This record gives sequence, C-alpha cells and structure tokens, in this order.
Amino acid sequence: MKGAEGTGVVLRQSAWGLTLFWVACGGVGGWLVTLLADWLVTLAWAPLQGPAKLLNSVPEPWLSVGSVGAGAGLGLVVGLVAVHESLVVSVSPSRVVLGVRGSSEEFGRDEVGLVVRDGKELVLLGVGGGEVAREVCELDRARVAEAFAAHGYRWADEDPYREEFRLWAPGMPGLPAGADALLRARATVRGKDGGAEHVRELRRELLRLGVVVRDEKTRQYWRVAQPDLPLP
Repeated sequence: MKGAEGTGVVLRQSAWGLTLFWVACGGVGGWLVTLLADWLVTLAWAPLQGPAKLLNSVPEPWLSVGSVGAGAGLGLVVGLVAVHESLVVSVSPSRVVLGVRGSSEEFGRDEVGLVVRDGKELVLLGVGGGEVAREVCELDRARVAEAFAAHGYRWADEDPYREEFRLWAPGMPGLPAGADALLRARATVRGKDGGAEHVRELRRELLRLGVVVRDEKTRQYWRVAQPDLPLP
C-alpha cells in the first residue's frame, strides 16, 4: 500500500491483507490435517497412528470446526509476526526511512548514492560504494523502483558490486583485522531464535570495518568497500 507523507510516499504491505492471508492458510491447513488423520488410520504401517486415531475419535462437526479454528488461530499468530517483520519504506526528496520490527533508521539524501534490489533485499549504497542499509523487502519491485526514481534517487535492478563478493570461510585472508571474528559470531547466531537483531548489529560492526556482507541461504559472502571510488 502506498500513502502520502508530505512530499514523499510510504510503501508498506497491507496489514489486514497479510494477516488474512495467513489466517486463511492456517484454516486450510487445519482442515487438511483432519483429512490426513482420516487417511492415516486406514494404513496399518503408517506412523503417528496414535495421534491420528485420537484426532479421528472427535465427532463431527467438532473435529472440522476445531481443526480449522486451531489452524486459523495459528495463522493469525504467524500473520501478526509477518506484519511486525515486514519492511516499511518512506521515500522523500530529502530522506529515506526504513522501518522494521518496531524501529526505524533514517538516511539523508546525500548518504544514498544508489538504491538496489538484490534478490529479496532492498540495499542502499553510499556515494562511494559502501553499504548504507540492507533489509529483506517483500514489496512489489516495480512500485519500489518507481517511488525512488520519482524522488530523484538512482536505481539499479542488480548490485553493481555483486561479482566482488567472496564466499566467507573461517580464517580466510584479505579481511580487515577483527572482521573474521565478527563473521564467525554472525555465522553462529544466524537462524537462531531471537538472533535477528544480533545479526543486524554484527552487520553494522562489519560496515564500520569497511566490510559488506550478504547472505545466501546458510552462506555468508563479503567484500571490502572502497569508499574512494565512485559508484558504477
């Protein structure tokens, strides 16, 4: 959804739409569980016979109502988490504000040299090629590109420095002092419950050392920013 904010725009996913989507998915999932349980009890060799028989012993319509309701409830929780985790982008001629997980970061126009959509991530690059911000972004690519271009920001559909990234391995040469330890710590906390904010803090510490990091599944890739060089 796009809304006005002064002379700028705010791009965000619809909270209602996202929540209702997950509620619907949860409800359908709950109904499918009842079908699966009904099928499992007909197979003597199938696993989870006990839970399937217990679930199947609940009379209708309570079985279907309860399963769909429980699934919808779980979907509601997932939807609320998804809304909380979704990125809100505010763009104006003078600044960019990225909001996620109840907090926001503001970047002045003179800090942003290029805006890039790198896969599912929105990346702000500084005027010398260093990375200013990188956030997961599920917003429509075309609408985001249009919003930045309309307010005078340079846009690229691909990271111009992508070929400079190298796969990280512990102890590899070429990293500035202290960067390897930060990447080791980051590899440890990635994917852990409650580790998202720690990962963000470690990324900021790496940026202070001039190291840009990007993720692909479980792997970390890095490059050393060269602030004295102009953007491509």
